[in-house]
Amino acid sequence: MEWFATVPNGMADLLALELKKLGAVDVTEARAGVHFEGAIETAYRALLWSRLANRILLPLATFPADSPDALYEGARHIDWSEHLEPTRTIAVDANVSGSKITHSHYAELRIKDAVVDYFQDKFGSRPSVDTARPDIRINGYIHRDTASLYIDLSGTSLHRRNYRTAAGEAPLKENLAAAILLRSDWPEIAAGGGAFVDLMCGSGTLCIEAALIAADIAPGLGRDYFGVTAWRGHRQSIWHGILDEAKQRRTAGLERLPAIMGFDRDRRVLNIARENAVRAGLGSRISFAYQDLFDFRHDFPDHGLMATNPPYGRRMAETGELPALYRALGQVVKQHMRGWHAAVFTEQQSLGKELAIRADKLHTLYNGAVACKLIHFNVAEQNFFADPRLPRRIDPEHWTEQAVMFANRLEKNRKQVEKWAARESVSCYRVYDADLPDFSAAIDCYHTVDDEAPFIVIQEYEAPKTIDPDKVKRRTSELVSVIKAAYSSPDDHLFYKTRARQRGDAQYERLSKTAGFHLTMEGAARLRVNFEDFIDTGLFLDHRPLRLRLYEEAKHKDFLNLFCYTAAATVHAALGGASSTTSVDMSKTFLDWAERNFDANAITGKAHRLVRADCLAWIESAPAESWDLIFLDPPTFSNSKRMKETFDVQADHVHLIDKAMRLLREDGTLYFSTNLRNFHLDPSLGERFTLEAFANIPFDFRRRQNIHHCWKLTRLPK
Repeated sequence: MEWFATVPNGMADLLALELKKLGAVDVTEARAGVHFEGAIETAYRALLWSRLANRILLPLATFPADSPDALYEGARHIDWSEHLEPTRTIAVDANVSGSKITHSHYAELRIKDAVVDYFQDKFGSRPSVDTARPDIRINGYIHRDTASLYIDLSGTSLHRRNYRTAAGEAPLKENLAAAILLRSDWPEIAAGGGAFVDLMCGSGTLCIEAALIAADIAPGLGRDYFGVTAWRGHRQSIWHGILDEAKQRRTAGLERLPAIMGFDRDRRVLNIARENAVRAGLGSRISFAYQDLFDFRHDFPDHGLMATNPPYGRRMAETGELPALYRALGQVVKQHMRGWHAAVFTEQQSLGKELAIRADKLHTLYNGAVACKLIHFNVAEQNFFADPRLPRRIDPEHWTEQAVMFANRLEKNRKQVEKWAARESVSCYRVYDADLPDFSAAIDCYHTVDDEAPFIVIQEYEAPKTIDPDKVKRRTSELVSVIKAAYSSPDDHLFYKTRARQRGDAQYERLSKTAGFHLTMEGAARLRVNFEDFIDTGLFLDHRPLRLRLYEEAKHKDFLNLFCYTAAATVHAALGGASSTTSVDMSKTFLDWAERNFDANAITGKAHRLVRADCLAWIESAPAESWDLIFLDPPTFSNSKRMKETFDVQADHVHLIDKAMRLLREDGTLYFSTNLRNFHLDPSLGERFTLEAFANIPFDFRRRQNIHHCWKLTRLPK
C-alpha cells in the first residue's frame, strides 16, 4: 500500500531514513512530507515509532478542483464506506495554497458535505461531526486547483506524546526536539554510554525525548488515541502485536538508559519538567536540578551530548541579556564538558559566536515558520577562542588613576561631538582617538536605522613589544570597562579590535564571516556597515565631507570612482543627480557590498556600473575624456596577487594621476585623496594641472589633521 507521512520543514531527510529503518520501501521525499510504500504493518510502525512525523496518511484520491462544486463532486465519488461506518464521527482538515478556492474552512465544509451526503444517499444515515476527537479524520490538500484527500490514521498530530500537559515559555514541539537530537548523533552517543545534558531545560522536552531515544521507547506508547482504530481497514491483531513488542523493548531499554540531566534557573518550569517526566514513565530516570549558568557547579561524566534551546524573547533581546547568557553557556561547556559534543538551537545564528567555541557544522530546522539554526560544537581546547570584543571587565571602584582620567576625557569628548553631530545630523562619528597615551585607541559611534542603541567600535592600536604584556592586558580591560560604563548599549553592540600597523591590503582582510550588515544614514545616503567581518566597517568616517561635496557637485555629471571600496562615494554622487556612475575595484567582496549599498538607495539601471578590475590596468584602456567628476582614493601600498604590479602611492602617484586625468573631460574635476600621513605631492603635477589642496578633515577628526590629504585637480586652461 501507498502512504504519506507529513513532517515539518527541514526534517524530510531524517524522516525518510527513519521510515526505511521501520521497513518502508520506495521512500521519496516530497513537499511537506515523505511518500512511502509498505504493508499495513509498516504504517502501524510509523504511527507508533516515528519520532519526527506529524501524521501518517492513507491517500484516497487526487482530482481536479478548481471550484467548491468540483471539490464536492470529486469527494462525493469516493467510496467512503470502504473506510468508515455511518455511525462514526468525522472531522475534516483542509489546507489550501495557490488555488481558486481561497478559504480552507469553506473547503473543509464542502468535503464534509460530500462525505455525509454520500452516506445519506447510500445508507439513509450519516456520520456526525466531532472536531475535537473524531473517530476518523479526513485530510484535504488543495494546491493549484488539484485536490488530494487522505484518511488521517494519526487522529491528532503524532508530536503529541501525551506527556506534556503544561510547558514553559516557547516550548519545543516533541518532534522538533527529536530532530535536534538525531541531527546531533544522540543515538550513537547514547549507544556508547554517553550522558545527555540540557543546561537550560525549561519544561524538559529535550531531556524526555533523549531518554525515549536512548531507552528504545516508542514515542507513541503514551498516546491513548489514534485515528486508525476506527478505520474499517484496521487490523487489530497486527496493531496489538506491535504494541506488545514496543512494551517489551521499553522494559529492556530502560535497563541501559544512560544519565539524563536537565538544569534550569526557573524552579517553576523545573517542577513542570518533573511532572512531564512522570507522565512519560521516566520520573525516576531523569535528573532535574536548579542551576544558574552564571554560577554553575556540577560534575559530569567523561563524554556525552549537551543540547539546549536557549530562551529567546523580545525583552531579553532589547535589554542585551542574550549575548551574556550565551557567553555564560560557553564558559560552562568549556569548563565542565571537554570531550563532549554540544548542540545549540537558536533563532539568531550570530549568538553562537558568543560561546567562543569554533562551530563544527550547522543545520537549519524550522520552529513553526521560523528558520532556526542548530549549531554543533566539538568541545575540545583546540576549538576554543577568546572573544576579542569583550576583554575582562573591571568595576569602576578598581580603576586606576589613568582609567579615571580616560573616563573623564571620554565624557568630555562625547558631549562636544554629540552636540556637533546632532546639529549637523551626523549619524556616525569618532568620539576619541588616542587622546591620552595610556589609552591608545580609536572609538567610533554608529547610529543605525533599526537600533535605538548606538554601536560602539573600539580599535585599540597595537602596543609596542617593549611594554609588559600584563600591563597591556590590564589597559585593554580598563579601556573596554570605561566605554561600557559610558554607553548604555548592550554587549552585542560593542565591538573590540586590535589595530596593528597596516601592511599591504591588511585593512581589507576578512576577520570572520558573520555578514552582519547594519543600515546607517549619511546625508541623503543609506549605507551598509559591518562591524565584525573586517578591520574597517565599510565607511571611512574621515572622508564624510568629501562624500558630501561629491553629492553637491555630481548633478548631470558622469562620475568615476576608482578603488571604490564599498562605493559609498558613488551612492552620494548618484543621489546627487549624476547622469551616470562607474565604480571600479578588484574585490568581489566589496563590489557585492557596493551592490547592497545601491539596493538600499534604489540605485538601478545600466547608468550605474560596478566594474571588477585592477584599477591600475583598467585606466590604461578606459576611454579618454569620458567623465566629468572622478574620485581617486588609492591604497597606500598594495602587492595583491591579483594586481600585475606592486603599487606604492608615494612612488607611483604621479603616473596614476596622469592616467586618471586622461579620462577627465576638459572642464572636469578630479579629487585625489591619500591617507599616507607623511605624503608629499610631486610639484611637477602643477606644471600640467591646477592643484588645490583643501581641508577635508571633519570636526570629529580635528585632532588628526594629517589623517588624510586631499587635492582638487583640473586641467590647465588652454
